[in-house]
Amino acid sequence: MMRSLWTMGMAAILAIPLAFTAPSASAAVPPDISLTAVKAHLTQLQSIATANGGNRAHGRPGYLASANYVKGLLDGAGFTTTLQSFTYGGATGYNVVADWPGGDPNDILMVGAHLDSVTAGPGINDNGSGSAAILETALEVSRQSLAPTKHLRFAWWGAEELGLRGSQAYVNSLSATERAKVKGYYNFDMVGSPNAGYFVYDGDNSDGVGSGPGPAGSAQLEATLQAYFTSIGVATRGTDFDGRSDYGPFIAVGIPAGGTFTGAEGVKTSAQATLWGGTSGQAFDPCYHRACDTTANISDTALNRNADAIAYAVWTTATATPPTIVWQDTFETSTGWTTNPSGTDTATSGQWERGVPQATTSSGAKQLGTTVSAHGSNSSTADFLRVKVVGSTTTQVFQQLGAASNPWSRPASTTSR
Repeated sequence: MMRSLWTMGMAAILAIPLAFTAPSASAAVPPDISLTAVKAHLTQLQSIATANGGNRAHGRPGYLASANYVKGLLDGAGFTTTLQSFTYGGATGYNVVADWPGGDPNDILMVGAHLDSVTAGPGINDNGSGSAAILETALEVSRQSLAPTKHLRFAWWGAEELGLRGSQAYVNSLSATERAKVKGYYNFDMVGSPNAGYFVYDGDNSDGVGSGPGPAGSAQLEATLQAYFTSIGVATRGTDFDGRSDYGPFIAVGIPAGGTFTGAEGVKTSAQATLWGGTSGQAFDPCYHRACDTTANISDTALNRNADAIAYAVWTTATATPPTIVWQDTFETSTGWTTNPSGTDTATSGQWERGVPQATTSSGAKQLGTTVSAHGSNSSTADFLRVKVVGSTTTQVFQQLGAASNPWSRPASTTSR
């Protein structure tokens, strides 16, 4: 996408950008994640809590046992795993970070969930549900020997319940170079609430409430999840980036984020009950942060749908073939342009001025603070470059619609600047 402002004399010529459409590239078929397998992980987390004082909280033995359970399965599945330690409140916490071999190391997709509970209970919905769902998705990546184009990295965060401490420690540990390699982060926190709603993080701020959109690229992550729920006939509603979960440290440094959420202590409205079923006037999770957040505190339907949505998002985002660039021009160095080819230019003053193109991260970063204009093989007629002469009146003097091929292949003698 390019946005440039060129001036000639008193008039301004405005080039309105080529807007990049969402990727139309082919991707591997997403799997159906086994609900039975996800629930088996929840049973293990419940057993760990029961054997360790009833919880899996930061600094408690139940948390480290949970981290070791997750890490052991990932090690056996061929992931390269790290138990990253950090200190908070005088106790050692741990993040489990797991990399799947292959993919572009400069184009990383991360998928995360917090693994800790509060001290009051075992934390099976909050957030054993998200942890178990992304764990089974990661294990399915291994079973299918997935070969993504992006590099896949899964993470289970510690001490989220104490203020996003684990995810913040991880983001802080990354150099600026390493942060720049992370092109997207999916967060799954509470995906099996018993009185469930179906919320998707509002990456494009289409709801127009709260803190605004996520970093560039968040809208695409949102759209991918929405596409899955649309495919199964389940309506979704937006939920704001309110800073209550582990996407927070990522969006704070400009990393696009997305994810799903089935509701916590908020009360389901009658309109939401009509939309999704369940009971109006009751919390989405009546056992939120309580001892009753056990394996009995799960909606199988919500957990199953969200686990499949996670797999859909991972497969769709990580395996799509990036579009190729089919046209590019700096508009400053001649690549075939002919100045005044017909000898009819009448300008007596002014000059062409280079503008800064508008940033886009559709199907990969393009034109971020540079002047190179480009469009990819996923372009369509929904994309455009328009030039208008702006003065006392405004006249559009040029329009070029996008195409998947190079629509500007023409003899140099017929192209002027």
